[in-house]
Amino acid sequence: MSKLTLLRGDITKLEVDAIVNAANSSLLGGGGVDGAIHRAGGPAILQDCQAIRARQGGCKTGEAVITGGGNLPARHVIHTVGPVWRGGQFDEAHLLANCYRNSLQLALEQGLKTLAFPCISTGVFGYPLEEAAPIAVETVREFLGGHPGIEEVVFCVFSPAEEKLYSALLNA
Repeated sequence: MSKLTLLRGDITKLEVDAIVNAANSSLLGGGGVDGAIHRAGGPAILQDCQAIRARQGGCKTGEAVITGGGNLPARHVIHTVGPVWRGGQFDEAHLLANCYRNSLQLALEQGLKTLAFPCISTGVFGYPLEEAAPIAVETVREFLGGHPGIEEVVFCVFSPAEEKLYSALLNA
């Protein structure tokens, strides 16, 4: 049985097999958690991302790719591109769920046992936290129910509001 854990803190400090990066489609780093991961992980992550771009031209919304962890305690970074919030009428919920599903599938394919997710799309991409968090928790629970192999998924949140919401969802 997989364990779901909630932690408020810095995802770049977690000792897990992989942390998930809320990336942009260019994979070249950006603001928020994306920038923090690139800064903490050092140039190796950017080099891996550039190799992926050269091979396939970036990463589409809802998809996921994997790189090494560079200087991070995590061995890998799974980069996924969340949807930009446009009012909820443009398949945002489906695309956001795909971020979680595809990241978990990639972890499973790579034999990874522990991974940590930030809140995907709720920063500069503007997805309302109250709508994104239930999608995150439900999608992860559903995936883990049908795919044994992943031992622990950590929801790593940054703010007290995120912590309160995720705590309520995980304890429901």
